[in-house]
Amino acid sequence: MADEEQRPLEFVQSLERGLAVIQAFSRERPRLTLSDVARETGMTRAAARRFLLTLEHLGYVSSDGRLFSLRPRVLQLGYAYLSSFSLAQNAQDHLEELAEQLHESCSASVLDGDDIVYVARASTNRIMTIGLSVGTRLPAYCTSMGRVMLAFLDDSAIDDYLDRAELVPRTSRTVTDPVALRAELMRVRHQGYCVMDQELEDGVRSVAVPVHDAGGRVVAAINASTHAARVPLKTVEHDFLPLLQACARQIDQGPSGR
Repeated sequence: MADEEQRPLEFVQSLERGLAVIQAFSRERPRLTLSDVARETGMTRAAARRFLLTLEHLGYVSSDGRLFSLRPRVLQLGYAYLSSFSLAQNAQDHLEELAEQLHESCSASVLDGDDIVYVARASTNRIMTIGLSVGTRLPAYCTSMGRVMLAFLDDSAIDDYLDRAELVPRTSRTVTDPVALRAELMRVRHQGYCVMDQELEDGVRSVAVPVHDAGGRVVAAINASTHAARVPLKTVEHDFLPLLQACARQIDQGPSGR
């Protein structure tokens, strides 16, 4: 939960707690007991029960008397963001065209805290053990799109990120040394793109480029991913990258960039 010392006077703690209850559910734990929710959120059982019953009354949670689970109405919260975020729909249209050209899966994401969140995806195959879809969150440090967006932060913001981020190895190739990661981010910033070779998951390669707003600020990233056993690293950089860059330029131009 938010640091109490940094909370504004108008901060509504009950809203924070209600959102924490919703966020306690996940792909791995779609059904939780009252005790599970209390433990995940750090609340007392009594407080967790009040929030769960309120969310159940509002239609966001269901219960069989013992186990609680989210209801489809929760999707309205995410849809409100996507429907107001024109870049997501614009990117989706272009990514579908790019995926058809490359015969590979292509995605768009934004940076949210220390994670990336997928906001558009055109999938042609499944090369990762985890399912990727709109709303999926992944650590920024070990993803090509995450590194692109981190690279274009202010230097002080990059330093803050490296100070707090928990750099856990996802594979034997994952860069987890903060000094080495900062050097990699500077390289990505200089060249304007990021190629990742099996740092997120063994067998997965990807290349990502930034997406800009009207003022030239990096606000998102797009990538194309493939299987290492099927596509050489040189092909990813020499053949995929130019098409990805062209796609990003079209997205930068907005809906008229088709």
